[in-house]
Amino acid sequence: MNTLVIEKEDLRHNIGQVKKFADKTGKDDNGNPIKIIAVVKGNGYGLGIVEYTKFLIDNGISFFAVATLEEAMELRKSGIKQEILMLSSTAIKKDVETLVQNNITITIGSKEDVKVAEQIGEEQNKKIKAHLKIDTGFGRYGFVYSNRDEMIETLKEMKNVEIEGTFSHFSVSFYDDNYTKKQFQRFIDCIEVLKMNKIETGMLHICNSSAFLKFPNMHLNAVRVGSAFLGRISCKNSIGLKKIAHLESQVTEIKELPKGFNIGYSNIYTTPKKIKVAVIPCGYMNGLNVCNDRDMFRTVDKMRYWLDSVKLFFKKQEKYVKIHGSNCKILGRIGTYHVVCDIGQKEIEIGDTAIFQVNTKFVDSKLRREYR
Repeated sequence: MNTLVIEKEDLRHNIGQVKKFADKTGKDDNGNPIKIIAVVKGNGYGLGIVEYTKFLIDNGISFFAVATLEEAMELRKSGIKQEILMLSSTAIKKDVETLVQNNITITIGSKEDVKVAEQIGEEQNKKIKAHLKIDTGFGRYGFVYSNRDEMIETLKEMKNVEIEGTFSHFSVSFYDDNYTKKQFQRFIDCIEVLKMNKIETGMLHICNSSAFLKFPNMHLNAVRVGSAFLGRISCKNSIGLKKIAHLESQVTEIKELPKGFNIGYSNIYTTPKKIKVAVIPCGYMNGLNVCNDRDMFRTVDKMRYWLDSVKLFFKKQEKYVKIHGSNCKILGRIGTYHVVCDIGQKEIEIGDTAIFQVNTKFVDSKLRREYR
């Protein structure tokens, strides 16, 4: 059985390191400690949203952020009562009603969002808790930072919505410092204008994991931490984070293949001699060799990526699986649900554990998760 294994001590270590680093940045403007908002979107980055969130709670985290209504409701239905922020805004009334009914803080980022929230607040005779989203150059949710007049006019008319926080989102904090600083300044300028117009901004937060590590001066009142807890970050690991999970499978077949024998789809690998191989029922549908890095690159970065890919192709880039502490070379293409590896003269038997390094976000949600 394939299993995603989460090492509890390593995860606990990362939580501690994040807390220590946040504490080093001092206090916010009101003298309060920097708040850590744990982002648990994408099934808790693949760790299982409910169990992962409960683990974070047990280790002192009390504020969570999700991307979808479904994620928020899964946490509430599991009995989690801590504060939850829905990062995505919506003007769909029935969805906002569900969020409000379940004490989930909504995000407002448009006139339409405000109109719906105001209507629900009036109908229910209650204040709707919300965080204000400002789009500083991401192009998704939020009031566009340059449309200040529209934003101020809309917010000043609110009677039933209470702003408990204001935030934005960096698009390239993992590699483009100049654009990140530009986004930050746009955010700060907007905050100053809102305050000048006597609009309450509440808790301020803009840093994701990369910005949290790279720009302590941008921590403001709170930071949103997701991938840093997993030790999988797109910038320098400056605080000793550990990778906390791996995928386990088992050897299900061992065989000898003759010289000149093809392995896997497209016949890209042919045995140079008689070899002994192991077959393992684990493939890219389980998350092996799947990544989203290319989606995060600029055009020039994509060109560099493909150039590197060509170079690696001719160098015959190698991938490995660990069995009995030894790296065994994976032969041919990784299949949908299987891989073949060269075990040479190693003493490996059917049923032995095979360990793969994976991006947990892409591990099939149906696979068993085990916290050890």
